[in-house]
Amino acid sequence: MGQSGDKGAVIAPKSSTKSNIDEFLAAAAKLPATSGSGRGRLIFALDATMSRQATWDMAQSVQGRMFATAAAHGGLDVQLVYYRGFSECRASPFVARGQSLASLMTKIGVGAGQTQIEKVLRHVFDETQKTPVRALVFVGDAMEESLDVLAGLAAEIGLLGVKAFLFQEGRDSVAEQAFRKIALLTGGAYATFDLSSPERLVALLTAAAAYAAGGRRALEFEARSRGAAAADHLLSQMR
Repeated sequence: MGQSGDKGAVIAPKSSTKSNIDEFLAAAAKLPATSGSGRGRLIFALDATMSRQATWDMAQSVQGRMFATAAAHGGLDVQLVYYRGFSECRASPFVARGQSLASLMTKIGVGAGQTQIEKVLRHVFDETQKTPVRALVFVGDAMEESLDVLAGLAAEIGLLGVKAFLFQEGRDSVAEQAFRKIALLTGGAYATFDLSSPERLVALLTAAAAYAAGGRRALEFEARSRGAAAADHLLSQMR
């Protein structure tokens, strides 16, 4: 896996749809990097393989709520990571505004392929060694890799202080086992959602953003002040 940079980092060198990638990199190159801002940092990773189109659209439409919630707890810098195809896995710069993140997401279409969660976790490890990342949010519905490898990487990022929040669409048992394991090893949390209840994903994303912006105290505040079931659900698992 290649090292990530500040401008549209390439996590895996090969690509599946060149025009989409060029558009993504062109948009990413125009965004100001926010590294060193002192704000909370979150890596927002999504499975963009073909089965994810509806969820990708949903995530694009609601991600602005993450920034709105995080603003109340000191603000948030978010890096978008996605994978699709059989070798394409890419990362944006860290951005500080929902509008910037949305502009990147519109450049990306889903594509057939296999899961690349290992690359995501390795990328999180690399980024956190450079500048601390408080949380990883991963949204997906499948896992087709070695659970032992993923568990080892999860333990490594957990030792660096990264909490992983894994939000699973559907009830695939293999994915559930892996996602729960990654969450447990990082001291994070696991939850499910489905497309019939989009507000569930909104609530989970905003709760994770609150943690990334202000730590456990911010997540506890969200649970108390808003009566947020999602925040309570995450807190009940975190250590």
